[in-house]
Amino acid sequence: MMKKIGAIGLVLLTIACNKTIEKEGNLHLTGTVEGLKKGNIYVQQLKDTNLVIIDTIKFEGKSSFDTKFSIDEPQMLYLYLDRGQTNSIDNNLSFFAEPGEMIFKTTLKEFYANAKFTGSKNQEVYEKYLSIKTNLGNENAELLAKELKNLKKKDPNSTVKIESEKEKLTVRKYLYTANFAVVNGTYEVAPYIALTEIPDANLKLMDTIQKSMSPKVAKSKYGKRLTEWIKERKQTEQE
Repeated sequence: MMKKIGAIGLVLLTIACNKTIEKEGNLHLTGTVEGLKKGNIYVQQLKDTNLVIIDTIKFEGKSSFDTKFSIDEPQMLYLYLDRGQTNSIDNNLSFFAEPGEMIFKTTLKEFYANAKFTGSKNQEVYEKYLSIKTNLGNENAELLAKELKNLKKKDPNSTVKIESEKEKLTVRKYLYTANFAVVNGTYEVAPYIALTEIPDANLKLMDTIQKSMSPKVAKSKYGKRLTEWIKERKQTEQE
């Protein structure tokens, strides 16, 4: 009799150990990291000035994953890939998450470059902005190359021309970014872009962005932070 009880207990213990605890949350994230068989991805959230882990995705033999965790509202999250014994600088990326269903696909070889997120409208809008930013960055790189060449020639006329082009490019960046945030004022990513890309922009531009936010976005974490930032700047610049 004792042997039977012991056997039943062992079976129950085995079942309990093998049972997978299903995660809960309002964001269901699935996807694949092609080529990754062993390692962890840490989902991080910025709280105050620190990155805090809110979920861990474990890879043990399979490249696909399925996880859930909760976020209060649409916001920027960060992924850190722990490759185990293999070190790489290509381990970090960010994405604008939203409650609901999201899919993430990339490769181990080019974790950042091949990353693709779907299911978040804010992320789609953010990627459109990044394409504009890349184009402006390419133009800035070309100007930098001209500037380096001119250091050898030391042509005063070229120096003046390059400086003028750099100033115009900076103005374009600020105007493009502000206009993009205004046009997309119904998305939480709009005030985020304003805060991270042009926090020192002309206050008139910042006011225009603030007024373009929908009531929902104005109440979001980035919407409220933008309002606070503009208020702080006005107080500081009046002193």
